Order: sequence, then structure tokens, then C-alpha cells
Amino acid sequence: MTLSTPLTGVVPPVCTPLTPDREVDTASLVRLVDHLLDGGVDGLFVLGSTSEVAYLTDRQRALVVDTVVRHAGGQLPVLAGAIDMTTPRVLDHVRALTEAGADAAVVTAPFYTRTHPAEIARHFRLVASASAVPVLAYDLPVSVHTKLSAELVLELAADGVLAGLKDSSGAEGAFRSVLLGRRAVPVPFSVLTGSEVTVDAALAMGADGVVPGLGNVDPAGYVRLYAACREGDWERARAEQERLCGLFGMVTAGDPGRMGGSSSALGAFKAALHLRGVIACPVTAEPQIPLSPRETEKVGKHLAAAGLL
Repeated sequence: MTLSTPLTGVVPPVCTPLTPDREVDTASLVRLVDHLLDGGVDGLFVLGSTSEVAYLTDRQRALVVDTVVRHAGGQLPVLAGAIDMTTPRVLDHVRALTEAGADAAVVTAPFYTRTHPAEIARHFRLVASASAVPVLAYDLPVSVHTKLSAELVLELAADGVLAGLKDSSGAEGAFRSVLLGRRAVPVPFSVLTGSEVTVDAALAMGADGVVPGLGNVDPAGYVRLYAACREGDWERARAEQERLCGLFGMVTAGDPGRMGGSSSALGAFKAALHLRGVIACPVTAEPQIPLSPRETEKVGKHLAAAGLL
């Protein structure tokens, strides 16, 4: 399978099911892939934030990519995160995911080290020059503490360094600047939103697709939303988006007094998949804190309200 250019549609960042002892549950991962395929998604993104990439060992990362690529069997593109602190480490991940058969690498700006825009640009150029597969930028300032400017993204796109952008910055003005500036980019370049709750607005602005963590739970809902927007049926799109906004409320099920936002959100996605019978165990990677039975019950209520239980 080759990466379509530009990449379009619904490309969920695939959760990584774990066993009670925190090993990758490949049987549940295969069921999750089937669940997403049955929902009609257009691609799969493994080893992103929703995949708990930061918590996985290199061995576990390799197992995830290999399992998903083999099971997808070329039916749709598989993107894989090559997310790490510095260029040499990212290049190691790019080589590994390429050997496993992934169709593209998704890369953030460097982090932990203090960086300058010139160093971030150099990072992407070095990664792309050494990569046998297309490279997409992942704008995730909440985690890497650097916002990719529209100017930098468009410069790298125009030079053929980047094949696309996954924007999870939440900065809608900057997102629109990329979409407007893309008109002058002489090569195909895909722009995807990472927001679950403003997909209709992003597609109306000209985005090519969406990478929704909540798409693990309700892939068919995001596929319907995308189709409604592409058909110009904005009333139907708004109704579907508002239903998904209600469902997204599950990410607040965890008590903020005892856990962080990632524990709550990722725990909710996994609890929902467990309640829907897709994965065998809802545990998240250490040191995240698991949801309590009462918090899991809240997730179930969101599922029921969205017509998913």
C-alpha cells in the first residue's frame, strides 16, 4: 500500500490494548483494527499520543507496527509515529517502522532539549532526507512545548520535506493560515485536524481529514461526519458533530484530584472499547492511574447517550 497524496478522510490514532501485566495485547489490537476497518476509516495511525507511544518500549512499538501492518494487509495506509526527543533517536524509529512496512512516518519537533526554529527545520529536513517513506509533521505543543509556525510548515511543504501535517495544537487561526498558505505550495500536501470536536469547522475551512482519538470508540460516527461535510450537508454534519461532542465528554470521567488528563482521556477510550467488547482489558500504561468502577460507569453513560451501548 502506498500513501495517497494528499491523505484524506478519517485516520484514527489507534489505541494500544495492553494485558493486565502491561504487555501489548495483539489479539485485542487485531480486533480493534477490524473494528476500525468495519467503521469505514481511510487510514490508521499507530504510535501516536492516543497509542500511548511515550509509554511503550522500542520492542513494544515494533510489535504494534508489525501487528497492524500485517493485519491491515495493504487495505489502507498505515502511518506510524517516530516520536522521540532528538534527530538520531527519531531516525532509528523511522528505520524500524519502514522495515515493518508502514507507509509514512509521523514526527514531532524535538523536545526536552531547548530548540530554535532553525534547529526544528533542520530536524525535519534530516529526517525526511533519510526516510524511505513520506514524513508528516505532528504539531503537538502541549507535549513537545514548541508550536510549529505556519511559515515553517509551509516552507518545508514547499520544499517537499513534509507530505502533510497533523495539527493538534488547538490554534485554529494558525491552522487556517496553513490551509490558506497551502494554495501556493507547488506539491501535494495534506492537512489534517487532530481535534475531535471541531471537525466540521476544520473541513469547512479546507482540511483534508481528521485524526480523532475518539474515532477508536466510534469510527463510523466520524466517517458519517466526514461524508456529510464532503457532501455539503452541513445540518447533518452539525448534528453528527454535536453527538460526538457529547460522546467526547467521557474524557473528563477521571477525577482530576487524583489523575492527570491523559490518564482520564486514554482510560476513558480504553474503558469504552472494553465496554463495547472490542478489547479484553482497559488498562493503561504505567504510571497512568486507572479509572475506578464509578468513573468507568460514567464512560458507559456517555456511550449509552450516544447510542453505542
